[in-house]
Amino acid sequence: MKYLQQLTLCVCVFTVGACDAINPNTQESADKIIMTIEPSLDVDENGYYHLTLDRAKWQTIHRISGHLNYENGSPAELIKVSWASDLYWVLGDTLGYIVHEGLTDDLVYVSYDTTYITGFDGMEVPTSNQASYSNTEGEVNNMIAPVQIMVGDTMILRLEYFDNALSSNTGEIEIVLD
Repeated sequence: MKYLQQLTLCVCVFTVGACDAINPNTQESADKIIMTIEPSLDVDENGYYHLTLDRAKWQTIHRISGHLNYENGSPAELIKVSWASDLYWVLGDTLGYIVHEGLTDDLVYVSYDTTYITGFDGMEVPTSNQASYSNTEGEVNNMIAPVQIMVGDTMILRLEYFDNALSSNTGEIEIVLD
């Protein structure tokens, strides 16, 4: 009988503990989420960020980071952030090519054929990833990839995320492509 009482007590303690762990009415879930953008770019006196494009490559890849935190300062984990850029570029009829290589009888690598990847004419290529999720520290990252023909343009990078009250939060940064 004593064993049965101890077992019942243990089950009650674990059940109450589990209910507390999944209760959505905690203080943290009621806090507003605040995002801080950290683009790792120089900013001018007008608030525009500047990214120097690599003239030796078609695309320049750059990471835009940020942090999502509750008002109480704790990190907001697993929050989806949607990203969109106002710039895109259009593919020609060839996406690229594959060079087939092999070994000769003398074990020397040679290129023996090239296959062109076609059928992509007119496809739009965005310059930003579309979504990312915050990690356990509240960090969120997005990759942008403007191309050489965009030198002199200003990219507007927009973001949107929802807090726990399902309120939409939006923001944007402007990046001059030098």
